[in-house]
Amino acid sequence: MYICMCNAVTDGDIRRAAADGVHHFADLQARTGCSDCCGCCEQDARATLSRAVQQMTLAIPVVAVA
Repeated sequence: MYICMCNAVTDGDIRRAAADGVHHFADLQARTGCSDCCGCCEQDARATLSRAVQQMTLAIPVVAVA
């Protein structure tokens, strides 16, 4: 689904950016151009990035150290 129509940024693009280590909105903007034109998508883009980062954090296995 398109999140930023101005720059053709999809939710998949945002999830991939999060998987590549983007965890801050400013970094997402620098990488994708998301929400740097009209700004209408900022709330959805921030929420999508936040969910993606949270899902990645939950998916990281905890390794016990002996």
